[in-house]
Amino acid sequence: MKKFLIGFLATGFTLLTIAALGGYWGYQTLTQFAQSPLEIDATQELEIQRGTSFNQFSQLLRQQSLIEDDGWKLKWLVRLNPELAQIKSGLYDAEPEDTVTSLLEKIVSGREKSFAVTLLEGQTVKEWQQQLLEQPKLKFNEGLFAQILLDNDDNSGLVEGKFFPDTYHYRANNSALTLLQESYRKMQVELESAWNSRQEGLPLKSSYELLILASIIEKETGKASERPWISAVFINRLNKGMRLQTDPTVIYGMGERYEGNITRKDLREKTAFNTYRINGLPPTPIAAPSLAAIQAAANPADVDYFYFVSRNDGSHVFSRTLQEHNRAVNKYQRNR
Repeated sequence: MKKFLIGFLATGFTLLTIAALGGYWGYQTLTQFAQSPLEIDATQELEIQRGTSFNQFSQLLRQQSLIEDDGWKLKWLVRLNPELAQIKSGLYDAEPEDTVTSLLEKIVSGREKSFAVTLLEGQTVKEWQQQLLEQPKLKFNEGLFAQILLDNDDNSGLVEGKFFPDTYHYRANNSALTLLQESYRKMQVELESAWNSRQEGLPLKSSYELLILASIIEKETGKASERPWISAVFINRLNKGMRLQTDPTVIYGMGERYEGNITRKDLREKTAFNTYRINGLPPTPIAAPSLAAIQAAANPADVDYFYFVSRNDGSHVFSRTLQEHNRAVNKYQRNR
């Protein structure tokens, strides 16, 4: 009996030792697996469809060669850390610096891949529409701009210039509606702020007219520091009842007919936007103005210039009189 008991205890101790060693080996193996980097050399997209089970997710990781696993390591890892099994659908970036655990944490927390689109100042809604149509993983239709106006009780149908140029972010398969709503709200905030802090005595009747002027300043400016001077020229001309005579409005009025050059015939054509033929401002903005252009329109420089002409390097020569202006035109445009 005594020998049997000793043998039983010895056998039990041996089994416990084996179990302990096995458990330790398993724990160490799982720890090493959890901290191991993904089996990739470059960032790789990982898309998890809605309703994907964790077993299906595990298969997806192996199919995309993101991990090396014989099937039990990942299963036991999430048994020990059940919170890692709460995966969320979406499109994620699996990066070379990710470990198995960091990838799981990224997916559990829903840190989806972010896309960025930059809506540039000086461009038209039509140009933005084409850009948004070409954006990856973004749902867009051309009616969204008009829809946002209607959603904000603007029944004018005039979308040009009312959206703020900036960089906006979205996630895969989002609608562009959200980022355009942000763009619209931002323009309203910045425009209202500029209108409320505008210089006294401006010949502008509304913040919308300020927006129109800002869009022209944006298209005429190649050098940022000149914006307040460009603004002053237009404000001075409006105060004197002079026509603005600015080429970008002619180009906008030509629409698809513009092919890179303006002829004398184009300058004589009477369109709603040709400021060589109409008095005052055109009926709508001609592009999306930057914040700097909006602020310049609200606070022009204190100068008495009425003319400017390009030096062909992005800067301009400003003149007080037509005689001075003609000399500058001859020098920089006619090479006389």
